[in-house]
Formats: sequence, C-alpha cells, structure tokens
Amino acid sequence: MILEGFMGSGKTTVGIRLSYKMAMTVSDTDKLIEHEQRRTISEIFAEDGEEAFRQMETECLKKLADQKSAQIISLGGGVPVREENRAVLKTLGMVVYLRAKPETIYARIKNDTSRPLLQCTDPLARIHALMAERGAAYEEAADVIIDTDELSMEQVVSKIVLEAKKRGIVS
Repeated sequence: MILEGFMGSGKTTVGIRLSYKMAMTVSDTDKLIEHEQRRTISEIFAEDGEEAFRQMETECLKKLADQKSAQIISLGGGVPVREENRAVLKTLGMVVYLRAKPETIYARIKNDTSRPLLQCTDPLARIHALMAERGAAYEEAADVIIDTDELSMEQVVSKIVLEAKKRGIVS
C-alpha cells in the first residue's frame, strides 16, 4: 500500500497508524533517503540540488519495488511527479492519494522550517502553485483518493482499511 500526497497531507502519520492497525511495516522514502545519504532533505537540496534529490527518490522507489514484501510506503510529495515513478508505483500496490486543500496544508506546516520548497516569502502561494503543478500526477497515480481536510487521522485510516478490504488486500 502506497500513500501519496502533498507535503503535510498526513502521509507519515497515517502510515504509522496504518502500520499498527494492519500489522505491516512502514517505509518513508524521505527517511530512507536521509538515512542512506546521512544528510537531511534540506542539506541534499542545498548541496546537490532538487534534480539530484529527485533521482534519489526514483532509486529509492526502485529498491522498494525489488523487495516484493507487503508493506506501507509513505512517499515524499514529489515522487509521483516523475512519469517513471508513477509506472513503478503501479507495481507496488494500491496507491492512496491523501488530498487536502492548500489552506489546510499551510495550516499544518507553516512553522516547519525543514521543507526546502517552502522557504520563500509567500509559502501559501508556493503551495497553491506546487499543488496545481502536481495534482494531475497525483490523480493519475492514485487508485483511491481521500479528501482529508475535514477528517481525523483515525477516519482517514479507517477509510483506507475499508478500501483495502474491498480490494482483497487485507482481510
């Protein structure tokens, strides 16, 4: 099961809660990259640039695909943007798009200085622009779309479990 969505959409939190509920391991592509590189995402962006980081995401995704184990994968927000990544996602399992409005995202992450793409004078405008750019890619990759703005994390988790049961992914 794969969780995708914009930064701050709840992928990491939902992934952890799903992990407990479904007794599956959870992998977070950003955390895996930081561990492998021994640097933060912000440091990678500053030292190597965004394109190098995007290539690291693709390599990470391919490694996860090679594992062939049932797991929950929480994607970095930019992973589905690359077409080659969307093709790999389709081989990994059910892709759940956790969708939220830009204002919801901003409220959740406005004080988080670890987001290199939002270190600018108008983060809300940047969120609007990035979401407009990425929305079609997220939707193309998704098997399931859950609008999270008005839902608690437990409600989101319940919706995902219900969808996984409908699809025979879990019993």
